[in-house]
Amino acid sequence: MERPPYSGGMISEFNELSEKIGLLAEMTHALRRENAQLRKDNAALSAENAMYVQRMREAQERVEALLEKIPELVQAGLEQAVSEAASVTDDQLAENEKEA
Repeated sequence: MERPPYSGGMISEFNELSEKIGLLAEMTHALRRENAQLRKDNAALSAENAMYVQRMREAQERVEALLEKIPELVQAGLEQAVSEAASVTDDQLAENEKEA
């Protein structure tokens, strides 16, 4: 009796291997799609992060500018308080002189 070139066992193993290769190909495509989506998401998040970094810099610059103005504002407030106090004192002196 002559044997066929391929036995039934070999064909079964070949079919199993073929199925596994098909699954591997599907998984590879799925991973490539996921990787592409992750790259896209990463780019979007990087752009968003850059925007927040810029906003933080701008806020920091505004705070620093305000901090630089505080001594000037305090000095101006003190000068105004002294001026108002002197005005009140002059008015009180004038009233006291009238009473006397």
